[in-house]
Amino acid sequence: MGWYRDARLRLPRENVDLPEDRGCLRWVLGVPLAVIHLLNAGAVAAAVFAGPRADWDHQGYENVGAMCFVSVSLSVLGLLITLIPSVRRTMGPWWLAPPLVLGLIAVIRGETLG
Repeated sequence: MGWYRDARLRLPRENVDLPEDRGCLRWVLGVPLAVIHLLNAGAVAAAVFAGPRADWDHQGYENVGAMCFVSVSLSVLGLLITLIPSVRRTMGPWWLAPPLVLGLIAVIRGETLG
């Protein structure tokens, strides 16, 4: 059995974490995450730049609150996807930054609205 074990150790192993396989996997995982982050950035921009016109503009307050809710929801979705171990291993930890930053901006905007 010794020769079989030695021959098996000398052969290149097939593994899903090979560096040449990560290019396609990064695109497959990165494109949906990028779309989620772009939608999130749009919701944050709408919440920050499209505020109510005056104290009487209740619809403006509701719109900003809705955009903050959408942004926080998209941030949680992006974080949950990024926290999956295979995604985190493939994409890297810096993909956690966009949902954290955008979610923090949305929370701050929602709290300073009224």
